[in-house]
Amino acid sequence: MSMLTPSSNTPDYTASAGVVAAPPSSAPADIAANAVTSAQAGLTQAPKRSSSLAVLGIIGVIVLAIVMLLVVVYLVAGLGTDAFALGGVMALVPFAIVFLVVRWVDRWEREPRLAVIFAFLWGAGVAVLIALLVGAEIENVVNSLGGPGSGYEFFGAAIQAPIVEETGKGFGLLLMFWFARKLFDGPVDGLVYAAWVAGGFAFTENILYFGSQLVTVGGVDGSVVEIFLIRGIMSPFAHVMFTACTGIALGFAARRTGASGAIGYFLIGLVPAILLHALWNGALFFVDSFYVYFAVVQFPLFVLAILLVVTLRKQETKLTHDRLAEYAAAGWFAADEVTSLATPNGRRQAIAWAKGKGKGPTMKQYIRDSTRLAFARQRIITGRGKASAEAEEAALLGAIVESRKTLAATA
Repeated sequence: MSMLTPSSNTPDYTASAGVVAAPPSSAPADIAANAVTSAQAGLTQAPKRSSSLAVLGIIGVIVLAIVMLLVVVYLVAGLGTDAFALGGVMALVPFAIVFLVVRWVDRWEREPRLAVIFAFLWGAGVAVLIALLVGAEIENVVNSLGGPGSGYEFFGAAIQAPIVEETGKGFGLLLMFWFARKLFDGPVDGLVYAAWVAGGFAFTENILYFGSQLVTVGGVDGSVVEIFLIRGIMSPFAHVMFTACTGIALGFAARRTGASGAIGYFLIGLVPAILLHALWNGALFFVDSFYVYFAVVQFPLFVLAILLVVTLRKQETKLTHDRLAEYAAAGWFAADEVTSLATPNGRRQAIAWAKGKGKGPTMKQYIRDSTRLAFARQRIITGRGKASAEAEEAALLGAIVESRKTLAATA
């Protein structure tokens, strides 16, 4: 049974999609009293996600791991063991930068590890394999027509690569949306999954670039260092910025449409992804200095991307606060508790308090599950996966009640 019941004494909450949902039902008297007298933050056992979704994810990860292995064999055969190994070590540097930033973006509501691994393997394996196969086929066609002309290099960099690579990366996101739509709560989730797909793709591509240059010059020289500086240090987020357009579009689709309607959002997001990729690659044919181009084009794009991420995170914070405030109004939380759960400063202070009581991990779990409760509430409001969201809501509320009993003794 849903924890939501209609009430004639409370206003309706209407989502942007126009779906009306009743406010949360009032908490039982003893729970409401406990929420007021002992606002605390701890949980016992977090509700587990659907086992069927987990099984599907495990199967997908196994299949993608096999594809990734094939790509590794291809790279080792083409580059040699030494160049592949050194290129891989060099590629770890930009990937580590991307990893740390994406973890920061994702800290508000962590995405499941299995989904993150799937996204990475899709980018590092399947999307790369698609690009290699399409590239090889186009090369065969060009050779059959008399060989590449003067504009072939520009075509490959500014037209072929953006279309093929962004479509390959984006299709992985679309598959995740279709088979695990409940993981997409909004544009930030789409951005995070896109970053993992793009980060995986860039990781493998960097191994190829670095390794190829090592093979060409027979070791490490100034040209290898320059390529590492340009790709690894100055522009590690290039692919992330491109594919983020597709991921954010699918994040908005999660709040507004179904599986078939997501195709339209996917195509809408794919267009700027391809255009940005084409600009990034194609502009190098018209400028004399990469460093001037970086300052004029790439760095401003990076700044705009940062502003976009900050804006999306603020929206996610507001959504969490608004949804939890509804539960507080119904007695499930103390009013002051909402601020601690739904603001960065409040969370930091709450975790610091809990660590002083020896309950740091418990506090962190409480914050994570309270955030999940807010997003489950949002899915109920929009009518998206309502049955599963209502079941998750009931489990989370039950766990929160038990946690108060646990932390009351601590306080």
